[in-house]
Amino acid sequence: MYSRQRGLRWCEPALFVVEPTKYRQGFITTGITGNYSIILQINRPYITRLSYKLFNMLSISAALSLLSMVPAIRASPVQRCTGTISSLGDVADAVKCTTINIESFTVPAGETFSISAPDGATINVKGQVTFGVKAWSGPLFELSGKGITFNGNGYTFNGQGQEYWDGLGSSGSTKPHPMMKIKSSGTFTNLIVKNSPQQCFSIGNDATLTISKVIVDNSDGNNSNSKSGGKPAGHNTDGFDVSASDVTIEDSTVSNQDDCIAINKGSNIIFKGNSCTGGHGISIGSISSGVTVSSVQILNNVVKNNQNGLRIKTDASATGSTVSGVTYSGNTVTGATKYGVIIDQSYPSTLGTPGKNVKISDITFSGTNTVSVASGAKEVEVNCGDCSGTWNWSGLKVSGGSAGSSNYKSISGFSI
Repeated sequence: MYSRQRGLRWCEPALFVVEPTKYRQGFITTGITGNYSIILQINRPYITRLSYKLFNMLSISAALSLLSMVPAIRASPVQRCTGTISSLGDVADAVKCTTINIESFTVPAGETFSISAPDGATINVKGQVTFGVKAWSGPLFELSGKGITFNGNGYTFNGQGQEYWDGLGSSGSTKPHPMMKIKSSGTFTNLIVKNSPQQCFSIGNDATLTISKVIVDNSDGNNSNSKSGGKPAGHNTDGFDVSASDVTIEDSTVSNQDDCIAINKGSNIIFKGNSCTGGHGISIGSISSGVTVSSVQILNNVVKNNQNGLRIKTDASATGSTVSGVTYSGNTVTGATKYGVIIDQSYPSTLGTPGKNVKISDITFSGTNTVSVASGAKEVEVNCGDCSGTWNWSGLKVSGGSAGSSNYKSISGFSI
């Protein structure tokens, strides 16, 4: 707020009475004392005049009550302007605007590119963003705000993971993770994320979020380097780690060395029409203590040359958690090298002694799910500690390896 002359001299609210007056302008000037004036911006088609009255005409409580009638007055309103980010120093001013353009630049090593966008903002990527290299915890990028429209326009965020990778992931040298921390709601689309040092996306939105047409490309991590001892250099490079509700991830591609998606908690989660190559497959979990996963749909995805195709894993030591209402439909798995479908309650062991304090129920294969594994792999393994209900698996077709086994007998429409 500004005055007509040398600045605003603030008066006690008790000195004002309210006189509604309609104007065409978006701003109004009202007298206070002498030559001083106040300009108020409000989000209505009318504005309100505040007139000075002698203090003895109104009690403090009455004046405050009248002042409360003035709607939606903000000292620092968001502006309908376009802000441009071409360095971290531009962010503070850019986020005052409802349109934010990100130009090509390099984020200094050891710093987070953080955007706390105004509600309803549109963010457009206009060039490649490269993140400097430093051993630190991260994250590299963070986005928050409600109802945000984020459009990557096919540009790349490059995490330079090849400079960190040592074949050990989180067990090796310090690497910034996640690369992309998304806390916003709205839409997030059409971005390439290349060479994340460790986990790529962490999803923690507090309202509905749809992610689409995103490419996670950690394929360079399939090669060894001087630090990886002949093993693939990339490790723990999860595509999407989801710990939120009301999330849809669709029409996206992940090439990596860990889970394509790991759903750790949340409800109303849809993963559909995606492609997963070279990693550990589509996973729910690992499930730790005190969390709920429910109403999950895994639909029409292609999982190629992963260790696992479709997996649910719960910690053997976890307590007080539930996994329920998971539906697989229309998925195609080819070339799985370990397991086509695996449900295992003994994590971090594989097919060890299952824990008994995480409840799994209502796991369904509907439509047609085609799972083909490598010759030395298991088609299906079910290792339950606390599973319940009858599971309809009539929509599952498997081939290519040995059958596997199940210690849970209430599966209908499919035999192991």
